[in-house]
Amino acid sequence: MHVLDLIAKINTSVEELDFAAARLYMEENIEILTENRNYLKTNARDLLEFLTKRMEAGHKPLTRQDISVINAVNSYASKFDLRGLKVIIRDHSLLFLRNDIAAYLNMDARIILEGMGAIPKAG
Repeated sequence: MHVLDLIAKINTSVEELDFAAARLYMEENIEILTENRNYLKTNARDLLEFLTKRMEAGHKPLTRQDISVINAVNSYASKFDLRGLKVIIRDHSLLFLRNDIAAYLNMDARIILEGMGAIPKAG
């Protein structure tokens, strides 16, 4: 894919508020985009800056599977389905050891998982 085509796809994704697709394009081509960031629109530039800061800090990006697990945890927590939460946490325990996982959880999931001891208490 040509650089200008990539930048056009990112700009249209950001304009359409499809940040997941824009993030995916950016993470795969971060070196090229940092060299050509002046072609990106303001919102896309801000997103690129955010992603580069997170990568420099050592945070690994979430995969689609991780995102689907987090969505399932949020859904189970909203329904207060503790059995489902326990199964997911048992199967994906390494995901919940990450330091930044609490940022992706809704308030119900945070409270329940802190009470269960699955994530550290905020504090």
